[in-house]
Amino acid sequence: MSSNYRSFEDLPLTLTVEEAGQILRVGRNTAYELVRCGKLPSVRVGKQIRIPRQALLDYLSRQK
Repeated sequence: MSSNYRSFEDLPLTLTVEEAGQILRVGRNTAYELVRCGKLPSVRVGKQIRIPRQALLDYLSRQK
């Protein structure tokens, strides 16, 4: 992931699962498991999975 992201506003509108995992500081498998079980909402674009930036922010705000 690029170090150009200094805040959430700098993130692109959608992220790959790997990018979301890097932001959450979890492994690739954990990031895919969060998507698979529905804890981290995602959208499919063809065969690719994308995480909307807002879904990532919502997920983080739900964690306490």
